[in-house]
Amino acid sequence: MEEKTKEQAILDAAEQEFLEKGFEAAKTTSIASLAGVNHAMLHYYYRTKENLFNKIFEKKLGIVRDSLFVFFDDPQLPFLEKVQRSVEGHFDFLKANPGLPRFVINELIFKPKRLSQVEETIRKIGKISLQRMAAEIDAEVKRGTITPIEPVHLLIDIATLNVFVFVAMPLLNIFAVETFGSEERFLEARKKENVEIIMRRLKVMNNE
Repeated sequence: MEEKTKEQAILDAAEQEFLEKGFEAAKTTSIASLAGVNHAMLHYYYRTKENLFNKIFEKKLGIVRDSLFVFFDDPQLPFLEKVQRSVEGHFDFLKANPGLPRFVINELIFKPKRLSQVEETIRKIGKISLQRMAAEIDAEVKRGTITPIEPVHLLIDIATLNVFVFVAMPLLNIFAVETFGSEERFLEARKKENVEIIMRRLKVMNNE
């Protein structure tokens, strides 16, 4: 196994172990076994479980951030289309990674120091995107297409509507299957509902 392949195998195995068990319950011996390397090799690359976890956690936070901002950062899309695609894209991302919200929330609650480790990076990236959003929102408000909203509130509205579905899915499934016939149908209906809620909040004039 080549050096780069070994390191990637360790990262892939660590991601699986941490997402399934969280930091405390995850074992480096299990990660080494999943990666197909010995424990000494894992130690050579990352020294401690904490270092390895931080690598995975920063990566996952970055992915979560990208899933929210990716369409807002596209200069070719009209603003309202960016909003719709962001709601849908973020929802689809969470659907493909249903355990990720619980993983991130749990680690931030039980290990608040993790946020401080990546706070500067998140703040720097987020500030640029929020400034762009604020400028676009101001322009749309002046055109009379939407009512004023703070970019932070818009992002929180999207994130909380979408994240709640997957954090609470074990409970929601009791009603979802009974009402919609399957989890898949429920999720598609819920995605459309979340888009509608956000667009109504913005009060799109030509839909009133």
